[in-house]
Amino acid sequence: MADKKKKLAAALAAVSLYLQQEEATAYEQQQASLSERKDAGFSPWGQSGSQEMMAMRRLIQLRAFTRF
Repeated sequence: MADKKKKLAAALAAVSLYLQQEEATAYEQQQASLSERKDAGFSPWGQSGSQEMMAMRRLIQLRAFTRF
């Protein structure tokens, strides 16, 4: 019975360690992707495209275009 408890404790410890490592890896990847986005900086083309999409959606919502 004690041997079974030791094996169970070892297995749970191994799973816990594995989950902690996975969490740390995911956190590092998230931080890396955030730093990459910050490095992208300001893009006038991107902002222009976003403004155009918002304007088109606004016009569609106002039903200015009947063919859509």
